[in-house]
Amino acid sequence: MAGVTVTLAEIRETPLSVDEVLASVSSPRAGGVCLFVGTVRDHDGPAHGTRGDGRDASADAAVAALDYSAHPQAAETARALAERLAADGRAVQIAVVHRVGHLEIGDIAVVVGVSAEHRGEAFDVCRELIDEFKATVPIWKHQQFADGADEWVGLP
Repeated sequence: MAGVTVTLAEIRETPLSVDEVLASVSSPRAGGVCLFVGTVRDHDGPAHGTRGDGRDASADAAVAALDYSAHPQAAETARALAERLAADGRAVQIAVVHRVGHLEIGDIAVVVGVSAEHRGEAFDVCRELIDEFKATVPIWKHQQFADGADEWVGLP
């Protein structure tokens, strides 16, 4: 069996393309492709406890916009993660691209694509990739709320 290819593992300031990620993971070896597209939603919550500014986090807070910042080595960390998941051979092609900078409601923040010989592996690896990406790649979200408050998410 040919090796798994990590086709994209990038952090970008420009708008993301689902079509680009889909094309990058398409392969005649693949019987299934799984895509995850993360977008900026118009609210945050509910969470538990209080927010950093002391507000109750048990209710939704209206989000106006957000900014993502990344550590200079975030793309290297993303590629290492994708390559680690590729090493077990369950996938055919793997891609992950995350946007940084100012994003408005509805903008695409992250796109993950995984192709595999069977749909189960495509779903499994795609979920593992986005979950581990969000947990380990040093990208931080600065949310601006409609009421003028703000909050950083993901800081160490």
